[in-house]
Amino acid sequence: MKNLRNVLFYIVTIGAFSALLYTFMYQGRFLEKANIASAASALNNTSSWDQFLDTFVHNLTHPLAILLMQIITIILVARIFGFLCKKIGQPTVIGEIAAGIFLGPSFAGMYFPEFSSFMFPTQSLGNLQFLSQIGLILFMFIIGMELDLKTLKTKAQEAIVISHASIIFPFALGVGLALYIYKQFAPDGISFLSFSLFIGIALSITAFPVLARIVQERGLSKTKLGTMVITCAATDDITAWCILAAVIAIVKAGSFISSIYTIILAGAYVLLMMKAVKPFLQRLGDHYSYKEGLTKPVVAVFFVVLLLSSYCTEVIGIHALFGAFMAGVIMPSNQRFRNLFIEKVEDVSMVLLLPLFFVFTGLRTQIGLLNDAYLWQVTALITAAAVVGKFVGSTVAAKFVNQSWRDSLIIGSLMNTRGLMELVVLNIGYDIGVLSPEIFAMMVIMALFTTCMTGPALDLIDKFMPEKKQNDFISSLEPSRFTILIAFASPQGGRKMLRISNLLVEKDASDTNVTALHLSPSSYLNQVNTEEYQHETFRPIQEEARKLRLPFVSLFKPSQSIEHDIIETANSGEFDMLMIGIGRSVFEGTFLGKVLGFTNKIISPERLFDTITGKKRFFHQDVFDERTSHILKSVKVPVGILIEKDLGKAEDIFIPIFSEKDHFLLQLAQKIVRTESVNIIILDPFGYIEMHAEIKDTILEIGTIAPGRVVLHNEKALEKDFMQKQDLMIIGLDSWKQAVESHSLWLSYSPSVLIVNAPHAANFPASADMSILEAAKI
Repeated sequence: MKNLRNVLFYIVTIGAFSALLYTFMYQGRFLEKANIASAASALNNTSSWDQFLDTFVHNLTHPLAILLMQIITIILVARIFGFLCKKIGQPTVIGEIAAGIFLGPSFAGMYFPEFSSFMFPTQSLGNLQFLSQIGLILFMFIIGMELDLKTLKTKAQEAIVISHASIIFPFALGVGLALYIYKQFAPDGISFLSFSLFIGIALSITAFPVLARIVQERGLSKTKLGTMVITCAATDDITAWCILAAVIAIVKAGSFISSIYTIILAGAYVLLMMKAVKPFLQRLGDHYSYKEGLTKPVVAVFFVVLLLSSYCTEVIGIHALFGAFMAGVIMPSNQRFRNLFIEKVEDVSMVLLLPLFFVFTGLRTQIGLLNDAYLWQVTALITAAAVVGKFVGSTVAAKFVNQSWRDSLIIGSLMNTRGLMELVVLNIGYDIGVLSPEIFAMMVIMALFTTCMTGPALDLIDKFMPEKKQNDFISSLEPSRFTILIAFASPQGGRKMLRISNLLVEKDASDTNVTALHLSPSSYLNQVNTEEYQHETFRPIQEEARKLRLPFVSLFKPSQSIEHDIIETANSGEFDMLMIGIGRSVFEGTFLGKVLGFTNKIISPERLFDTITGKKRFFHQDVFDERTSHILKSVKVPVGILIEKDLGKAEDIFIPIFSEKDHFLLQLAQKIVRTESVNIIILDPFGYIEMHAEIKDTILEIGTIAPGRVVLHNEKALEKDFMQKQDLMIIGLDSWKQAVESHSLWLSYSPSVLIVNAPHAANFPASADMSILEAAKI
């Protein structure tokens, strides 16, 4: 009855008000003026299709539609180029810069002028520029927050020597270079002082964010060398931006004397920010340094400070980006707060807005202007001056403060990285009219070259001057009776693997070691959140280790290729076993994923790339995903693969022996049974154990160690009730593969599973050749 009333009310309401609307519209037609009537008459003379086309074209060329189309295109192209650069071992930022040049007049404008004029019409560039500036302001704010001033204080002496040497060398070469190129390339009306100072600072910049990412990816973050080079880069950044602010003041004021007023105002601004605003923000940050505390009003306060700081420096005459950088520096030093705030800002800045800046730079970069050999010679000269000044200056200074030659060369190579920060400086110079289009293009090429050479330079140093000491965590491990490396993704997964590792190690062996390895994609981390992320990742592992009274070694490393680093770590350490966990995402395209309901239908860009290049088939045909299969084939020690299904305890364990290849599992049973709370059921459905006296003796020996806790079953059926009473099944790799391929019914209700491959050198007794496909019947 209630539903009927609702339907009647709905029909009456809609009908009545629709009739009322029609009446209003009908009466309103008589109020139309003559000119509207004539316009309507003309419109009636146009066909409906023409009317639609006119409206569609108008909508397509509307400024907002063009801007949205530009943003979509820029993000897609930047992601593609970034992905390709990552594949060849270059920083993603190189691909994003290259994407900008690709979409600009140097490529798209030259070969596809119609597309270029449609996608980036001249009248739309103003909107793109302002949006890119907002992205830069947010980015510089993040860079300021990622600087750790405490680290600068502890390493100040050596860092100042290296970083200032790495500035003064290229700065002097840049000013000297200006003597050679000023007459030909300086824009009209720009004094030599302004031009030379800007060339000098453009050659002196180091890209702190790119350098920090390379340090993380190379596993140097926690080393003395990594800390030193990060500190040098941070000191370099602060110094270079202060010099840049002074140079901009001089350029805008026209002379050094008249710029004094601007510099005085800038000094007062910095003093106000450090002495008044910073303590206020510190108290605010300490009070709201938890996720729920960062409410919209609190976040609004910090954003207002950011925008006010940027506004003040723009009005003073030293550019809004310096204000954004300064606002980041004075943010509360509480790392938890900085991490939370960076998470709020970083994705919008780095993914959405920053690529707009790269493309806007690319639209300004006209490589076609360098149309003769002489101009390319000047480009090579600028690049050589930049490399020699920065690389040699940093290397010599590092050696002077007693760094080894290897470390000094690494510092020089890293400090020579320019990347995004160089583009920021170049765009400022272009905007204030100091750089001509030709010099701007030359400088962009220099920025790309010096950033691209960093990775190969570090590889050459490693090749010809290899590091003498071994990996810190590997060298700390002495040969042991049984050493396990667990490589985990999620902390809870690591906790479960540690629980199983505890069953395998000998409790009375003081030299037993478990190493817990966590590799994180380097793109997820920044200088602020790395330490906290590491602590939170290993906290559940430490809690479990204390409960089990099991010591372990922790290893954390940002990684560009997780599977490669797992393989390298497992093969280079004194490990007896590698244990890995696999989750839902890795069951993509496998039968097991369908059985367990874990199938993921998202196609990764890596798989698509490998398919296009012919490296891999589009649909993976193995039981496991590509990463797990690669690890199994490449790791020299036995690998245990944990498929975890709510593993709360590991006390009731069963081990099926489906073929002669599974006999090595009894060696694991011999280790596990030493734990008093564990009961083991060994399933022998085909009588392999009965056929070999030596294997049967092994079972009896295991039973002697743990009377009443080892049971041998010969049943051929794996019933659902039996499986659900077990905590863990340990099975051989070959048996698991054939069970999956033969669609064995018990897979769907199996407990947590540890799949182990046989040791490469294992010699097991021969037995009758029986097909494992018979296991499909049980």
